[in-house]
Amino acid sequence: MRRFVIPILACLSVASGQAVSDPAPPPPGLTERFFWNQLDYAYPTPQMRAAALNSQEFVPKNNLPVGIEVWNNKLFISVPRWDKGVPSTLNFVPLEDEYGHPLPPISNAPLIPYPDWETNQMGAPCKNRLNTVYRMRADECGRLWVLDSGTIGIGDTTQQVCPYGLHVYDLNTNQQIHYYQLQASDTNKDSFIANIVVDVGGNCSDTHVYASDELGYGLIVYSLDKDFSWRFDHQYFHPDPVAGDYNIGLNYQWSEEGIFAMELTPVQPDGSKTLLFHPLSSYRNFFVSTNILKDQSKAISKNYFHDFSYFPDLGPNFHITTQVIHNGVLYKNLIDQNALGCWRLDKDYTPANHAIITKEDTSFIYPSDLRITKTGTLWAITDRMPIHLMATLDFKDINFRIFSGDANQLVAGTICDPYLQAPPKPQPSAYNYHRYDPEYKTNYYPESVSPYRTPLKPVKEYD
Repeated sequence: MRRFVIPILACLSVASGQAVSDPAPPPPGLTERFFWNQLDYAYPTPQMRAAALNSQEFVPKNNLPVGIEVWNNKLFISVPRWDKGVPSTLNFVPLEDEYGHPLPPISNAPLIPYPDWETNQMGAPCKNRLNTVYRMRADECGRLWVLDSGTIGIGDTTQQVCPYGLHVYDLNTNQQIHYYQLQASDTNKDSFIANIVVDVGGNCSDTHVYASDELGYGLIVYSLDKDFSWRFDHQYFHPDPVAGDYNIGLNYQWSEEGIFAMELTPVQPDGSKTLLFHPLSSYRNFFVSTNILKDQSKAISKNYFHDFSYFPDLGPNFHITTQVIHNGVLYKNLIDQNALGCWRLDKDYTPANHAIITKEDTSFIYPSDLRITKTGTLWAITDRMPIHLMATLDFKDINFRIFSGDANQLVAGTICDPYLQAPPKPQPSAYNYHRYDPEYKTNYYPESVSPYRTPLKPVKEYD
C-alpha cells in the first residue's frame, strides 16, 4: 500500500503542525509515539471529509481506539462502532517515512482504513466487510487475523447486523485470503466475543484461534486445517462477584465481565502450549493446555472440568484486559492502577513475585491493549474508556496515547528480570497452584504452564 505513504505523511504534517509535545509526562521507561485529542481519518480529499462530517458518517466524539497490533512498519488500531459516525473500524498508522526512517512522535495522526475504505463501509456482503473490530492479531506467517463482532452499538443499543466472523488478510499483499463465519452453536443469546489469540503449530495450516466470549462465558476454538469451530463452557470463564467494582477516573461497576485477557506460553516438549486466561472482573488468572482445547471430542463430551486450572487470587486492583509473554516474563496492563505489571514464569504466582514496572496517573489512564514485537519492543495504548462510556471526554485534553519501550529494560532489576539468576526450586509448603489429579484426589500445578519445566506443585494458597 505504498501509494498511501506520501499523502499520509502530508496529512501527518498538517495535523501535527510544528513539533507538538504532550504536557503530561510519559510513564517511566516508555516513549510517547502518538497522541490524540480526538481521532481523525485519512480521507482521500478534504471535501470527502467535510461531506462525512456534514452527513454524520463521521462524528469525531464517537470514535474511541481500543486495540492495537504491530507488524513491520504498520501500527494497527481498532475503533468499535459503538455509536453512529465511526467511518472505519480497522485502521493503521505508519511507523516509518517513505525512506524507512522511524517517524517522530505525532499528534492527531489520521487513521488509514485497512485494508481499504470499501471493506470498512456498511452495506457490503458480511464476508467482505468489517462492522466492529476490537482485537486483531498478526502471526508469524504474515497474516492478520481479525475478529468482526458483526455488531453496531453497545449495551442495549447493540444490533447484530452480521454473524461473528474471522477475516484473514495477507499482510504482504493486504488482500483477504480467508473468511470463516462462526457457527450458531459457538454463541448464545448473551455472547460478546471481542478478544482472540492465534496459535500457529508446526506449519501455517496448523493454526488455531481461541476467542473469548466475555458475556456469554465461553471459549471458542477455530481450526484452520479443519475450517471448523467448537465451544467450551466453564465456570472459570465467569466473573468473580466480588471483583466487579472499578475506580478508574470514576467509580463504576462491571459485574458481568467474564473471560477476556488471554495469552499462550511458549511451546512445551510435548508440542503443546498453555493458554492463560483472565476474566475482566476477576483478580485471578486461569489456564488450560492447548491439547485440551484442540480436542473437539472433549468439547462435545463436556468432560473437561478438571482439565482447567487456576492461580491464586492476587487481591484488589488486579483487573487486566491484556497479557503478553516475552522472554519468560508475563507483562500485563493493570487498568485500576494506570500501570503495567509483570510476573516471571518460573517463580511462584504470589503478590511478592509480581511487580509494577511503570505507572503514570495522567498520561496512562486505562491502558486497554498491549503488544510486544519479536524484537522486544513493547507497545501500549491508553484510551480513558470508562470516562468515554460513562461520562464525557474533554476533547481539549489529550485523551488517547500510544507508547513504546524496551520490554527487557522495563523489567530490568525487578523481581521479573529474566537475566537474574533463576530462583531455587521452592519447598512443598510454598507451592500454590491448582490442578486436580483424580487418582490421588490432589491438586497439582502442571509442568506445561512453565517454559522452565517447573515440577508439579501441590496446592497451598498464600496467606
